[in-house]
Amino acid sequence: MSAFLGEIIGTMLLILLGDGVVANVLLAKSKGNNAGWMVITTGWGLAVFVGAYSVASVSGAHLNPAVTVGLAVAGNFEWSQVPAYIIAQMIGAFIGAVLVYLHYYPHWSETKDAGLKLAVFSTGPAIRNTAWNLVSEIIGTFALVFGILVIKGAVMDSSGSAVPINMGALGIVPVAFLVWGIGLSLGGPTGYAINPARDLGPRIAHFLLPIPGKGDSDWGYSWIPVVGPIIGGALGAILWVALGSF
Repeated sequence: MSAFLGEIIGTMLLILLGDGVVANVLLAKSKGNNAGWMVITTGWGLAVFVGAYSVASVSGAHLNPAVTVGLAVAGNFEWSQVPAYIIAQMIGAFIGAVLVYLHYYPHWSETKDAGLKLAVFSTGPAIRNTAWNLVSEIIGTFALVFGILVIKGAVMDSSGSAVPINMGALGIVPVAFLVWGIGLSLGGPTGYAINPARDLGPRIAHFLLPIPGKGDSDWGYSWIPVVGPIIGGALGAILWVALGSF
């Protein structure tokens, strides 16, 4: 139960600060309006640090179904715990998105562009192309999960079994830099969801919340930032396991 709550709280903080920086940059009459991509990517990197640092000792700070699945594929996490972790991450992401909505409440009616309102909650493609948007999410999440496995120094023991990763608080710093780097380098095509909960939880919040002039929630695209990261995370883990076998 403590790990379940940890994933809720950590993911809530991740989305509160991550979607929060997007709201600050995109919503009308915010003091951070038009601050740009560097601010958004930096804010997301810091959001990862805060969310993960807060619960690293409680749940391991996955905060991302793609990370959870990737660690399970790599043998560093029990498959039996995967469903509970993903449920907790979805709950936390939804709560975080609701908090962003409340925090920026006066700015929704001042913002006329429905697309900007949706962008606060969820990702969307710069150029809509289903196949290549999916590829972008796969590559971005591959970099995330493979990077985490390498950064955390995960190793195989003498029997060929994976040794559980130490997700200690200090090790969160390079992971936050990794997410920042992914945003700066790979975020352009799709907005780098690289996290199914980060995209789907807030997208559901966007659908349910009474946001004035919000438009639709782009459900036709919504599967890409869910399926792509899961595939990418699994591929990153498979490569790490393959390299560990040499």
